[in-house]
This record gives sequence, structure tokens and C-alpha cells, in this order.
Amino acid sequence: MPTSLSVLPIRRLTLGDLISCADLAEDRGWAREEHRWGLLLTAGTGYGIDDPEGKGLAAVCVITSYGSSGGGQGLAAIGMMLVAGRHARQGLGRRLMTHVLREAGGTPLMLHATEYGRPLYRQLGFTDIGGTETVLGRFRSPETAPSVTTRPAAAGDLPTIVRLDTEVLGVDRTHLIARLPAFADRLGVAEDSAGLIGYAAVWPTPEAHVIGPLVAGDEETAKALICSLVASLGPDLDRPVRTMIDIRHEELLAWVKEHGLEPAARTTTMVHGIPDLPGDWTRRFAPLNLATG
Repeated sequence: MPTSLSVLPIRRLTLGDLISCADLAEDRGWAREEHRWGLLLTAGTGYGIDDPEGKGLAAVCVITSYGSSGGGQGLAAIGMMLVAGRHARQGLGRRLMTHVLREAGGTPLMLHATEYGRPLYRQLGFTDIGGTETVLGRFRSPETAPSVTTRPAAAGDLPTIVRLDTEVLGVDRTHLIARLPAFADRLGVAEDSAGLIGYAAVWPTPEAHVIGPLVAGDEETAKALICSLVASLGPDLDRPVRTMIDIRHEELLAWVKEHGLEPAARTTTMVHGIPDLPGDWTRRFAPLNLATG
């Protein structure tokens, strides 16, 4: 007799599940991105349901938790909610999300929802607060580069990058940001006479180089960081570039589109347990990826 999906146990994932996670993503038409799964399964906590027929994972979800800053509540980002096509519309997604909500306790939550997942998240108590647009293409550098000083990050910059990230995001993401030098192909910073005013990373996927996170004091600084990171790719300069920009940054979105990036997808930013995200959105341009917030 076939095993009922409703009784299959939910377990914590390990790095040993990385290939199964990538297989499941591919099953749903996503890129495998094993590099990203490695980061998510070490910086975050993965939950999964094994396929009853031994075909890898039937469903998966990752939650990345961040510490409080300045007396705040902390925050956790939910991402990579995936259910195998053969088990779709059988309640696995709701069951896994309900489990994650229970595990999170009273910690505020956020996620970036596709149109497909948004109805479920609303039913579970998430509310819309904004959106993110993914853009993809071959970036054409402007004839006149923004007049902001940028340079490759040095090892000694990491504590300052962490402090800047905590100030802008409103939560302590040290365990995630500390992994950036090993995860990213390039990590760059922007500075003025007072010190660092922004940072950004570019990292590889099978289809493109991804720019994120992108934290900057203003639009010009964000543009300068994008230009410097793309220029630093050298032999990979011709590869497509992808980034995910908060739709409130209309000027930056218009600028990247003028320089070769085209709209690829939109997601809705949603929260649970808080009215809005902490921190300063005006300096938060792009996430590391949509799964980590």
C-alpha cells in the first residue's frame, strides 16, 4: 500500500542532501545552483520530506535566522520552498510551511513569494509589504562611470562590512556575511573620506553571475559597485548578469535596464509577525539571493 504523504516525517537537512536539493530544484524548472545550496544548508537550516518511493526529496524549505540588533526581535528568512512536481497540490507545501512556522516560534519571518506561492503564504498569515524585480542580461558599462570610489574588499574590511550590514538590515547577519569572501567570486566596497559607504558581491550560477547583496549609501554608489564588480569579472565579462532589486529603487532599475539587463521575474516581499522589515530600505538595494532575504 502506498505511503500517505501526510504521515511522512519532516527532517532537518544536511550538506549530504545538497544533490537531492539541486535535483528537486531542477525538477521544478529551476537551475541546479549547487553552489547556492551549499551556502543555504550551512548558513541556514533546511527542512525536507523524503520521497516515499526513495526518489530523493519530495519537498524542501530553508530558513535562515538572524540575530537581533539594538534590542530588536531578530528575523528569519524563508526560501527555496519546493515540492516535487509528482507530489504537487497534495498539501506538502502547506505542511512544510506550518512546520517551519512552528519551529520559528515567535521570531518574525520574511520571504519573497512567487505568484504561485503567494495565496498559501497569505492563508498562513503573511502580509505583502513590497516587491523585488529580477533583471538579467549582458550588462553594458556606461561611458562615464559613477564618480564614487570603489575597490576590492580586503580581509580587514570584513568587520566594517558586518557593521554596515547590521546597521542597514537592522539584524545581525554575521554568520552569513562572514561566508561571503569564500562564496563570492568578487567582494567589493565603496568608500568616501569617512569610510565604507557600501559593499556588494558577485557570485556564479550556471546561467549567470549574480550581484547581491548590494548595500549602498545612495543610487550612485549602488551603480558604481555594479560597474566595478562587472568590470572585475575579466574573462567572464561576456556572461549574463543577474540581480534582484527592490522595486522602490526605481532609478536604479531604470538604469540597469538602460544598460542591458531585462526584466525576468517579480516576487512579492511578505512578512509574518511584524508590520515591515527592520533597517533602512533606502540603502538596501539587492539581497544576496531571494532565499536569504
